[in-house]
Amino acid sequence: MSQSVEGTKVLDKALDVIEAVGSTPTGLSQRELADQLGLPRSTVYRLLSTLLARDLLWRDPVRKVYCLGVGWFKIAGTIHTAPDIQAAAALEMRQLRDLTGETSYLATLDGLDALSLSRCEGAHNLRSTAIPGQRKPLYCTSQGKAMLATLPKQDRERLVRSLTLKPITSKTIVDRRRLNTELRLTAERGYALDDEENVLGIRCVGAAIIDVQGQVRGAISVAGPAYRLTQARLALLGPEVADAARRIGAQLPTSSPLCDATDLSLVSGRWAFHGAYAQWHTPSQQLFWADVLAPALHLTRQTPTGTFEDQVLLSVDQPILGLLVRDHELLLIQEQGAFTLSLQGQKRSPRPWPQGVLQALCQDDRGRIWAALQTRSGCAVGEITADGRLSIHWYLNEVLQDLCWHTPQNALYATAPESGSILILSPARPAPRRLASIPKGSGRLNGLALDAQGGVWTALRDGWSIVRLSPDGAMDRVIGLPVPCPTALALSHDERQLFVVSARQAVALDTLGNAPLSGQVFKLTLLA
Repeated sequence: MSQSVEGTKVLDKALDVIEAVGSTPTGLSQRELADQLGLPRSTVYRLLSTLLARDLLWRDPVRKVYCLGVGWFKIAGTIHTAPDIQAAAALEMRQLRDLTGETSYLATLDGLDALSLSRCEGAHNLRSTAIPGQRKPLYCTSQGKAMLATLPKQDRERLVRSLTLKPITSKTIVDRRRLNTELRLTAERGYALDDEENVLGIRCVGAAIIDVQGQVRGAISVAGPAYRLTQARLALLGPEVADAARRIGAQLPTSSPLCDATDLSLVSGRWAFHGAYAQWHTPSQQLFWADVLAPALHLTRQTPTGTFEDQVLLSVDQPILGLLVRDHELLLIQEQGAFTLSLQGQKRSPRPWPQGVLQALCQDDRGRIWAALQTRSGCAVGEITADGRLSIHWYLNEVLQDLCWHTPQNALYATAPESGSILILSPARPAPRRLASIPKGSGRLNGLALDAQGGVWTALRDGWSIVRLSPDGAMDRVIGLPVPCPTALALSHDERQLFVVSARQAVALDTLGNAPLSGQVFKLTLLA
């Protein structure tokens, strides 16, 4: 027991040293620390030696004073959610500070408290002075009430029941029914107010930060003296703070889990020189794709044991330029024209098809066929008519690689590998919209699939990976592959499986030794 007490005393003294140094930006000498804390210089020396060894303190050799060390950056960097949210919020906090002249704050939810993460100092001498790392009650701060108001009902009610409503000032809400009423009002208007409830003479307005998955990640606020932040001014600032919080939330990476090695399996079968045009056929629960260089149609299906295997459905004597899987037939594009085939690979009849080099192909929910044909400066995109003409909707100065129809938006999505762009082409608009651009260093866009949440999946050739973009264009998932050149992908109807075909011919010999599975088909089991 005596050893435990003695250890606690030593810890208290070390913390006193840290707090003293931390509260003095210019640093303190050993003598100043001993005098300020009332400790023997020998004790202070031992404490300083230990803290220096842990990088928690740093000694200025010129001024011979002690300051906080880099070890605190390592510790602070592990605060949950802080790095992402602080980076996303920095610009918005500065803009709120510039807009109001008052101090802006960022906090996150930590138990029953709002934990302050950072602040952007206001322009006035007399201003709010809360410091990062400080904890404040949820029920009497604008940040805390904003986060409470946007939590799911069950979580909010549980937290409110757990709160001990103590009067911090004469204006603090200490009645639980009144607090619930305040939270409902906050949820309706989108921002929360603190009317001198935490510090007399200080008012603030805050809004919750919610990511694209609807998770509450934190809150921002603006605070200042009550005589400057009047009730009328707070009502004007509230929507501005709420808009800033929404912009921060849209930048935050979501918590979607990444697929790891256990989610990736190899589909048994022959490797392809260049796999392409992967498409899932829902009625038969099968994947169709093509090897365009050793021209053949492939079929990937599930065996009675639950595994997937690949087989060659049909070998042809000319390169395959396009493949479209329809409800009851296949449409095969070759140099001599277009042909329909049965799902078993038997040729039926030629189909009228426009002249020109085909770049991309897809069909919409109404069965209409959309295509991109090469032009001198890029491509023409439009609908293939029954008599085999291209009814052009758009001329683009970019070469497209893939097309995919998105029914909810009634629009085409397309990849443009040269610029690394993913485009949205709506028949109601004359010009495409750029959803996102992938840097060339990440790889070359190859393949396109859309999920029910509006997410965009694409493969990165020479990038050894697949990525998913959220509906607003932010990259929210990266899946590593054991091959450098994934070339096409397709989602199963229930979106639990993602199939990826790849290329072998384009892989350099020295790379092939590290990627012997190049040209194979892979199946990824996606986590919810």
